[in-house]
Amino acid sequence: MTNILVIHGPNLNLLGHREKKIYGLTTLPEINALLVAAGLHAGITVDVIQHNGEGEIITAIQQAIGSYECIIINPGAYTHYSIAIRDAIASCGIPTVEVHLSNIYAREEFRHKSVIAPVAIGQISGFGPYGYVLGLQAALNILGKVPTVEA
Repeated sequence: MTNILVIHGPNLNLLGHREKKIYGLTTLPEINALLVAAGLHAGITVDVIQHNGEGEIITAIQQAIGSYECIIINPGAYTHYSIAIRDAIASCGIPTVEVHLSNIYAREEFRHKSVIAPVAIGQISGFGPYGYVLGLQAALNILGKVPTVEA
């Protein structure tokens, strides 16, 4: 069975409540339900976690070794400066897809730089919650599976 880990970073637990013009009305539980359902449809297991702390995210990445074939991560604000999360991704040997709800390149200039992107297989941004489904399709493609995920 293929296992994929989705890691949501800081403040994503507030989706549906925070900055609705940027992040929309969809809540994190709704995104998680979408991902789990899409995984079931594709015949894979999708586990989802959310951490506000950098250390917790690093621990989750390290603990994924041997249990997951791919990671999908939205590092939130850590995208722009967490060398520690970048190094954890580089060290774990698990293909990783970076996902962002908003188009980080259409926002403030400080959000245009991702320290995660150079160690990720690819990056998806700007498609709202559907970006996670695209990330799941990308993960399946990376793993040589036919991407049959539907939203």
